[in-house]
Amino acid sequence: MTSLSLSTARSLLECYLHAKDQNRPELIAQCFAADATLTFSIATDSIDFPRSVTGADAIAKTLVSDFGERFDRCRTYYVCAEPDLDADGVCIMPWLVAMREKETEALRLGKGAYRWRMGRTAEGVERIVALHIHIECMDTIADAGSVKLSALQAALTYPWMPPAMLARGIQAFEGTCPDSAFVAAFREPAETDPVRS
Repeated sequence: MTSLSLSTARSLLECYLHAKDQNRPELIAQCFAADATLTFSIATDSIDFPRSVTGADAIAKTLVSDFGERFDRCRTYYVCAEPDLDADGVCIMPWLVAMREKETEALRLGKGAYRWRMGRTAEGVERIVALHIHIECMDTIADAGSVKLSALQAALTYPWMPPAMLARGIQAFEGTCPDSAFVAAFREPAETDPVRS
């Protein structure tokens, strides 16, 4: 059983986003337990990660340092209003990411689902103890000058974005970008069934 408060869970999840999206690997230790586990399930060939990683240092390397070498201008959105923890400290939510691939300057737009498990460490500190990331899709869109990326990020609410707000943001982006057919698959959040095992 966990007694994590909503505000603590929210703080831990926002700390993760600050680390990942701002390329600050040192922040991972402030939100993940030292022996935390990270696993992936990937339903696309357009991006790759190791299937499993153990320890906060290795998680920081995988999700922040190595990731930051390939991508920048990243914004990861939680497609929900707030975390919803069960009695075991498990929280499941869809996510959306919009970022730039450094090598090609392409827009990378992806979605999937997270399964977080939070709890108290042996030292009595509340941390993320396990994370499973399911990647449903990760599209690559030509975007000279990051015009589409900038417009899309301006249209979306960061970092907490309930599904209705996602739909409104995508609609707003479609209204300003003449070449916006690529966002159609992102109007709805990812399915969370793949992380419910």
